[in-house]
Amino acid sequence: MRPHVLLSVAVSIDGYIDDASPDRLLLSNAADFDRVDALRAESDAILVGAETLRRDNPRLLVDNRDRRLHRIASGAPEYPVRVIVTARGDLDPALRLFHSGGERLVYTTEAGAARLGDRLAGLAEVIALGAAIEFEALLDDLGKRGVRRLMVEGGGFVHTEFLSAGLADEIWMAVAPLVVGDPAAPRFLSPAAFPGGPRHRMRLADVGRIGDIALLRYLPKEDSDAE
Repeated sequence: MRPHVLLSVAVSIDGYIDDASPDRLLLSNAADFDRVDALRAESDAILVGAETLRRDNPRLLVDNRDRRLHRIASGAPEYPVRVIVTARGDLDPALRLFHSGGERLVYTTEAGAARLGDRLAGLAEVIALGAAIEFEALLDDLGKRGVRRLMVEGGGFVHTEFLSAGLADEIWMAVAPLVVGDPAAPRFLSPAAFPGGPRHRMRLADVGRIGDIALLRYLPKEDSDAE
């Protein structure tokens, strides 16, 4: 059984997830970061691409102690499994994620696994999926490991792969009130053939406000119920 897949993203008004500078652009406010922490606590696993890991060097933990205690009380591990996707196997063992939290899985290609060698020994389990990374196979493997709810935190390439393959069940999008306006900056999605094409209207499941941020929840596998 494949996990339920939730794409989580914060974007600018013009659809960027960061600017092009070396320093990360903070799009969320404190309350929205806490919302993301709650979503992580409700997930069995959190997935990011290697580019996001190299660029932002996140730990991808649940910061709130009460949420971690609630996970333990319910029989779950203190932290969700952290999942990294890298086709080339270009990962630095010194990255913060490899030195905090619990279980870590690295999905890569056969060539990527050969490049990694034993560099992540004792830090993460490396799973080679073949000549290329097939996200359906990745979800099948996570399902066999007991992952029922997967939170995907980017970046753009990974979000595009899940959405274009029809594998995303939810999109949680926080829209920040700023404009990046730099074509060199990364966007939420890249060009791709998305299910249903540009005429497919997703169902808007929820709308919220977190300070100056608008929060939208879409269900991409369902059609809009608006007339």
